[in-house]
Amino acid sequence: MTRLLIRGGSIAAGVGTARGYAEILRDLYAPRGVEVVNRSRPGETSFEGVETFSRDVEPLRPDILIVHFGVDDAFSAVYRSEFKENLVRIVGLARRRLAATVVLPTSHLLVDPCEQAALEIYHRTIREVALDLVCELVPVHTAWAGHLMDRGLPKTAFLQADARLPDEEGHGLYASILDGHLGRFL
Repeated sequence: MTRLLIRGGSIAAGVGTARGYAEILRDLYAPRGVEVVNRSRPGETSFEGVETFSRDVEPLRPDILIVHFGVDDAFSAVYRSEFKENLVRIVGLARRRLAATVVLPTSHLLVDPCEQAALEIYHRTIREVALDLVCELVPVHTAWAGHLMDRGLPKTAFLQADARLPDEEGHGLYASILDGHLGRFL
């Protein structure tokens, strides 16, 4: 059996929804013999990802590790340089202690242009780490923008009142985007 583990903050934890993308992926992959484990918690940043690696990730020995931090980091005063170092540390831990494929997704688009500009710094950081360390990059923000444009939808589509969090349809979109990238590993 293949094990896919998701470690992240509020979005990965499915805050504000009955079913987040982790549950959607769990239902999608169960018939294929893939166990999906979600070790994400609301409000956690990449600092917690580093601190809890030996407790949340290592004992479960995942084959695929999705590291989904960024939004909570961006809006919790985690400097870009700290965020990058934390991602590098998590990937390093995964490489030294596991034989897992590491997947680094970005997040969706935000409505407020200032918040979006701040978040784009974190998206670029995720891309840099993925390229530098040869991880699987999933540019959710790009696919999300294309999905909205193709359907003529506003930026507010698929979001909760707090636009930093996707609604259930948004989590379905996350799952679809991730599945498109994960399919070659499963």
